[in-house]
Amino acid sequence: MPVIPTSSYPGPARFQFNGHLQTLIPGMFRRIKGVDYQRERIETADGDFLDLDWLTHGNRRLVILTHGLEGSSAGQYIRGTARHFTRHGWDALAWNCRSCSGEMNRRFRMYHHGDTEDIDAIVQHALQTGRYDALVLVGYSMGGNITMKYLGTKGDQVAPQIKAAVAFSSPCDIAAGADVLDRWDNFIYKKRFMGFLERKIRLKNKQFPGHLDISKLRKVRRWHDFDEWFSAPICGFQSAAEFHRQASAKNFLEGIRIPVLLVNAANDPILTPECFPFDIAEKHPWFHFELAPGGGHCGFRARGDRDSSWSERRALEFCEQHGNTD
Repeated sequence: MPVIPTSSYPGPARFQFNGHLQTLIPGMFRRIKGVDYQRERIETADGDFLDLDWLTHGNRRLVILTHGLEGSSAGQYIRGTARHFTRHGWDALAWNCRSCSGEMNRRFRMYHHGDTEDIDAIVQHALQTGRYDALVLVGYSMGGNITMKYLGTKGDQVAPQIKAAVAFSSPCDIAAGADVLDRWDNFIYKKRFMGFLERKIRLKNKQFPGHLDISKLRKVRRWHDFDEWFSAPICGFQSAAEFHRQASAKNFLEGIRIPVLLVNAANDPILTPECFPFDIAEKHPWFHFELAPGGGHCGFRARGDRDSSWSERRALEFCEQHGNTD
């Protein structure tokens, strides 16, 4: 059974004694050196663009990295993973979701947790270079959800070069994730995410006057309100309920046909038990689930870590195990 009974996560440094500290400290204080991306912009089929950041060394294996909500290729967890893989014989491609590369995208729609069209465009672009015999996908938080949904919807039609995937801290049940962000103890995360998104909504309103009722921003109390009034219409859904249903990777995991590992932390402050799909992993030959005892949300810094983090090593371990070119 692909439920991993015991996580190899050894535990955090002593001063990171709860999930909040294990989440916040790596993001605030970790600095990744030695990552010199080469940026490429590609055009999408609908007339928009995506910015890709490459680390290439002529290797025949490529890791494609997908960031979390309001993140980018500059995030410490993305840069750290890119560096760790390239040090072990892989090239890396860290792509930025629409509006996340430092420039607002052209089209009305932005990005969302279930957006599989853009990651497919990235995969196809990487394959069309002709440089790679094997690809693996690694995603964090929202990026992990996108990765898993993509592979679940592709099923048997997934490109044969894609050998494996790993997701960390992924809210694979979007409705449950929205509800937990409304808790008082998660105020700091909600304020941060909402602040970034509100600024983008105002910019999008200037691009497309009259498409949104911008006055409703003042009425947002719950995350569900934001999804109902802004996320759903921007992303082409009729309601927040439809958006949550269609975006949640949990509803598509059954279709996965390559080795996939989901690692979530038991003390993740913004994930709920609905995001711990033990029941699916117990019956699924390809989907592996590992519940780490700690690590927070996209943290996973372990005691004794210096250059790399445990999540980076765990991702490489799983991908090396399944990412051969045979």
